[in-house]
Amino acid sequence: MILVFGGTTEGRKAVKELEEAGSVFYYSTKTGEQDITLHHGLRIDGAMDEVAMRTFCQEKGIRLLIDAAHPFAATLHQTVANVATRLGIPAIRFERIYPPREKDIIWCDDYTQVPTNYPILLATTGVQTISKLKPLEQKGVKLYYRILPRESSIALAHKQGAMDGQLCFYQEGEDEKSILQSLKPDAVLLKESGLTGGFQSKVEAARVLGIQLIAIKRPPTPAVFHQVNGEHGLRRMVEKLLPEFYPLHSGLTTGTCATAAAVAAAKKLFEHETPSTVPVRLPNGETIMVGDIKYLDTPPNTCSIRKDSGDDPDVTRGIEIRVTLTPSDHFEVRGGEGIGTITQAGFDYPPGSPAINKAPREMLWDNLRRNVIVTISVPEGEAIARRTFNPRLGIVGGISIIGVSGIIKPFSEEGFIGSIRKCMEVAKASGADRVVINSGAKSEQYVKAVYPDLPSACFVEYGNFIGESIKIAAELGIPQVTLGIMLGKAVKLAEGNLDTHSKKVLMNKAFICKMLLEAGCDSFVVEKAEAMTLARELWNIVPPSLIPAFCRVVITHCREHCAPLLPQGELTILLIDEQGGIH
Repeated sequence: MILVFGGTTEGRKAVKELEEAGSVFYYSTKTGEQDITLHHGLRIDGAMDEVAMRTFCQEKGIRLLIDAAHPFAATLHQTVANVATRLGIPAIRFERIYPPREKDIIWCDDYTQVPTNYPILLATTGVQTISKLKPLEQKGVKLYYRILPRESSIALAHKQGAMDGQLCFYQEGEDEKSILQSLKPDAVLLKESGLTGGFQSKVEAARVLGIQLIAIKRPPTPAVFHQVNGEHGLRRMVEKLLPEFYPLHSGLTTGTCATAAAVAAAKKLFEHETPSTVPVRLPNGETIMVGDIKYLDTPPNTCSIRKDSGDDPDVTRGIEIRVTLTPSDHFEVRGGEGIGTITQAGFDYPPGSPAINKAPREMLWDNLRRNVIVTISVPEGEAIARRTFNPRLGIVGGISIIGVSGIIKPFSEEGFIGSIRKCMEVAKASGADRVVINSGAKSEQYVKAVYPDLPSACFVEYGNFIGESIKIAAELGIPQVTLGIMLGKAVKLAEGNLDTHSKKVLMNKAFICKMLLEAGCDSFVVEKAEAMTLARELWNIVPPSLIPAFCRVVITHCREHCAPLLPQGELTILLIDEQGGIH
């Protein structure tokens, strides 16, 4: 059992990550004002002192504490640390990502250090800090307080002595410069609240207008915490500290493994250090620690790592990935032994390039930031590649270095389908007549624009389990279902594959060509389709005048297989293109 303290963006991320386990946990907020949907989590609200927290943990059998509260909730942080120490429970601090402390900002340890030589000061430090800033008014500083437009916030501001004329309100999506241009303050006071706290956007707006910045440093984190600063790191730390919470454990992509080896090689080459564990910044900006690095003598500046695939049934599990760094006057990524070569168009890089995807290349640069030649090799790569889809994709001679997020998330089919059912039940309970099923965050963003008034709970992610999702909707008696689908999955579904996972089914070019002919395309278009690598290339292959007809054919075939699964309901199918257009 896990107890999470949230109420923040990090709290939302923690909930999303923990929900994937399908296990019960508690989510606690101080005020109960955060709008958040829980499927497996149990919500509790109200502040806890140390005695109440300790009692709750003992009564509920809590075995792991996660502090995802605001970085300035110092009292809560210390209380969680004390309880963790007293009860012998591990504790995780889900921190934010913080930009470097830049010299043009005046940094203060606390509110007593805020300088008084700025006549007009705009404080964006939150309603609870007003009482701490009142002494500045007594010294002649004219203060404005920027707070949330909530009745509770306004009442608290008044209670601390703020007048209506001093209050200005934060509106979501508001241009940061507009309020500064209106008030014309001499300085802006803000908290070191991190990227998700809007710190950088406030800094940039003030700099453009030439306004002095003053920042209160975030309080130090108690030493008892295991610190993470992103959702992937959170999951991996939970897996380490409470292994049974997740039925299946996450792993690292080949791209992350290569980056870790490159970071280690750079530490040896430039800093003369040989750590066995190194920090790796993932594409989402968070940093995780990757261990078990080995240092090789030949070639020089070479490090290796064995791939940790977690519980993902991947043929590349445990393979050795080596990286060699060579100083240069430019940055370059090369493929060595066991890395495949691209022979067809449709990938991130042209034919003849090593099969190292864009995301890993960007990770390598982001983590190294040096002019070096990075050569990646996989001694077992050529043999293993024969057991992958690479030969059918036109990648020869080895494996690919891939990974968009940097993390592999395995899901049991049973667990994922169970989560779909739970989400469907929540959607039905909302009272809406329609549920929109979509493959993930990207497609959900696009279909939400079609149904702007539909509650968020009515958008359900199917992953690859399209057939199971529609069957569940039918069992629950949901009258209207919208299926949002992108072309890569749609061409598989059109052939009758109700589970579109790439490990189970690849696109059938012969069937796609049959659909192109049905849509009125000529042999020239069909010939180009036969040479494509990815289904999304069809958006450029099919003539614009025939796109509507082709979309109708694809949707018709999809409907033939899906509509019978929803006999008493109405099924709408939306085909989504790469720019978010709906067909």
